[in-house]
Amino acid sequence: MKLKHALSAVALCTAGLLAPVVGTAPAAHADTLICDQYGSTTIGGRYVVMNNRWGSSAQQCINVTGSGFRIQTQQGSTSGGAPLSYPAVYLGCHYSNCSPGSPLPRQLSRIGSASSSISYTYVGGSTFDASYDIWMDPTAKTNGVNQMELMIWFNRVGGVQPVGGRVGTTTIGGRSWEVWQGNNGGNDVVSYVAQSAISGWSFNVMDFVNDVDNRTRVDRSWYLTSIQAGFEPWSGGVGLAVNSFSANIG
Repeated sequence: MKLKHALSAVALCTAGLLAPVVGTAPAAHADTLICDQYGSTTIGGRYVVMNNRWGSSAQQCINVTGSGFRIQTQQGSTSGGAPLSYPAVYLGCHYSNCSPGSPLPRQLSRIGSASSSISYTYVGGSTFDASYDIWMDPTAKTNGVNQMELMIWFNRVGGVQPVGGRVGTTTIGGRSWEVWQGNNGGNDVVSYVAQSAISGWSFNVMDFVNDVDNRTRVDRSWYLTSIQAGFEPWSGGVGLAVNSFSANIG
């Protein structure tokens, strides 16, 4: 059900101005407003932030900061099925759009750790999930759909649920997770759903990858292609924000 389509040309407009330089003080970061359906930009010289409004023709705009983004406009709404979009920040490659100097794709056997950190802001009155999308493929693929999607749901509001069915629970990173498995018609999906909302966490992505390795056809010869974090809104979503995100491959 959830497919991520190719990024189109970027349509950007600035929502602020650079502050004047006084002495040796650095210039302030000018926030960037992205309303283009598949528009994207980079932050920190390391990550890509994408609007990725793949499931709706209604307008969605995100305000990109120096460390993350905030959903500023969301005019779409759906009562079920697939979400409207997946605005996110990522390290790696997504439909041929790779983050600057990307260390991914990299074969799983050549990854010792993949540390990541996130800080979310949640708002009421919306139906959404806040999740990581971690993509893997048997080849070092940088375009199109990968064969395995690993999702980590930090929060869900409004009765939404992952693709497939619940197959059990597990403990990863000292936290308890519901585990769901299925296929959306384009790729396999394994989802880990938090028992209660998590607004911030630092963890090793490979702890989840190793669990997927044990459950599915994924093995150490496969490639990690991207680590993404964002939101899937079904309705509302204005004010939802990724305050900060980092990912490092070791």
